[in-house]
Amino acid sequence: MNNKKKRFSGLSFSNGIGSSSLLVIFIILCLVSFATLSIVSANADYKLSNKVLDRTTAYYEASNQAEQQLAQLHQTLAAAYADSSTEEEYFRETGHDASYLFPISDLQSLEVKVGIVYPKAEGDAFYQIRSWQVILTGDLEYENTLDLFEPPWF
Repeated sequence: MNNKKKRFSGLSFSNGIGSSSLLVIFIILCLVSFATLSIVSANADYKLSNKVLDRTTAYYEASNQAEQQLAQLHQTLAAAYADSSTEEEYFRETGHDASYLFPISDLQSLEVKVGIVYPKAEGDAFYQIRSWQVILTGDLEYENTLDLFEPPWF
């Protein structure tokens, strides 16, 4: 009977101190690698959220500038409407269209296009917003190269 136990004990792990130590070391290495990946992922998310915050803040600053410009345009058109006696005189003084460009970043701007309208009744609008969009104003520079290993015979 003792011979059978000895013969099969070589095929399985023994319950000695070595296998449990290897298991603990493996688990610790797994936990350290997952913790490192979590820290790297959290750092990348933090950087991305800061970029999104900066971009959103810049957009809303440009949007506020556009709203202020439209308020000034409203006052100008109201004064022109009060001073003019006919629709032709109103459009001669104001024109038919207005376009504004407000920078967001080096590559983007907020473009606002406005159509000027002659109010038919009291309280009607003096202008109509035709376009409110972010446009590309700069040139994007793409890096078309990849750092690949080239064998010496090429």
